[in-house]
Amino acid sequence: MADNEKQLRWFNVALIAFVAVWGLGNVVNNYAQQGLTVITSWILIMLLYFVPYALIVGQLGSTFKDAAGGVSSWVKQTSTKRLAYYAAWTYWVVHVPYLAQKPQGILIALSWLFKGNGSFVNTASAMTVSLICLALFLVFLWVAARGLTTLNRIGSMAGTAMFIMSILFIILAVSAPLMTKSAVIATPDMGKISTYLPKLNFNYFTTISMLVFAVGGAEKISPYVNKTKNAAREFPLGMLVLAGMVALCAILGSFAMGMLFNGHHIPQDLMANGAYEAFAKLGGYYHVGRLFVILYAIANTLAQISALAFSIDAPLKIMLGDADKEFIPRKLAKLNKHGTPINGYYLTGILVSILIVVPALGIGSMNELYKWLLNLNSVVMPLRYLWVFFAYFMLNRHLERYKSEYMFVKNKTVGTIVGAWCFAFTAFACILGMVPKIDMAANPSSWWFQFALNIITPIIFVILGLILPLIARHGNKKQSGPQRG
Repeated sequence: MADNEKQLRWFNVALIAFVAVWGLGNVVNNYAQQGLTVITSWILIMLLYFVPYALIVGQLGSTFKDAAGGVSSWVKQTSTKRLAYYAAWTYWVVHVPYLAQKPQGILIALSWLFKGNGSFVNTASAMTVSLICLALFLVFLWVAARGLTTLNRIGSMAGTAMFIMSILFIILAVSAPLMTKSAVIATPDMGKISTYLPKLNFNYFTTISMLVFAVGGAEKISPYVNKTKNAAREFPLGMLVLAGMVALCAILGSFAMGMLFNGHHIPQDLMANGAYEAFAKLGGYYHVGRLFVILYAIANTLAQISALAFSIDAPLKIMLGDADKEFIPRKLAKLNKHGTPINGYYLTGILVSILIVVPALGIGSMNELYKWLLNLNSVVMPLRYLWVFFAYFMLNRHLERYKSEYMFVKNKTVGTIVGAWCFAFTAFACILGMVPKIDMAANPSSWWFQFALNIITPIIFVILGLILPLIARHGNKKQSGPQRG
């Protein structure tokens, strides 16, 4: 790469990564599960997980700078084509629950935009919402299948707007007691250290997956490693600054949530309605009415729509592009006249439709359905990060074979231990995250139904991943048979 192309400095990398990784939802969702004790959790997750994760991605991106950049490319370079296929499959299939939830986010945003409150979440039945979400999803699936990319371009603007709203929330909430006379701190004892210390019991450990889900996605940063001046110095500095920025926003954001919502009595609908209710309160404090709610609802609607369209298309094309054709059935990669892998879209449509409708049979309210699907995402989505740490683990086993402009750890034994730690921590968080976050004694049937879904869903994903290579092998034999004869 020419020197004039290496124009990014550490602060450029930090800002690019920050916009890609962070959002207000990360603050709201984790506060809803842990209250103000989440502040301690944020500090620990940054030091013990996020910093090594981001620096690991940096070394992998720098080592395999000529690869496509996907996790499966790293796995293929460090192990086998079959494992690379499983990495590509995992990257795609974990987006199925993500796609199933996006229509819910759109409905909630539109409800706040037009009704001005969050009553829709607490009054609508799960089946009604699921059928509306199914219709919405199928419309966007049809739009994406026609190769329309306008929504992706809208997404970059909406993403920037969401980022601005996240920072605005922190500034307005933290300064509200000083700037306005009407602001009242909701959580008592915010000055006591004990308020921020979590109880390290079983229930606490079941919430860690949401933290991992919040700070994940650092592999998006990998293409920028080799575009920095002096990657060995600038990239790690940028990642440390990124971790500091994320930690600061997480801590201040959680502190702001504690000022607006009582951390000892967290509203049941906080995950779904929390951000809107927070902006509604801030609008009252600053005497601007529903302005903040309207701005956030519009930005969130556009962001959810764009994410839905993009996540239908991009992960599927990455899987079909990165995975070896020996493991992908030819029919799955068949393109229509718009250049879209139409059969892959059909498979996506079937899986997402099942995940939208079936849970509503055992989960009665929309609020519970929203929380369950969000927690399922926190269990399933981090599974793709396992392949990042596996690739790094394998890289360190044969470190002498590879050259990298940037190295996180130069000692192969230490690197192997760090990779194994991050892998084990992610797996631990995902497994415990399967435990439902509702009171088993109060609603045992719903608890067991959600627990069964949390276990069955990943198992079905794994089985499908194992079946595809068998179909591909059968199709390849069938195609090559007449030629041998």
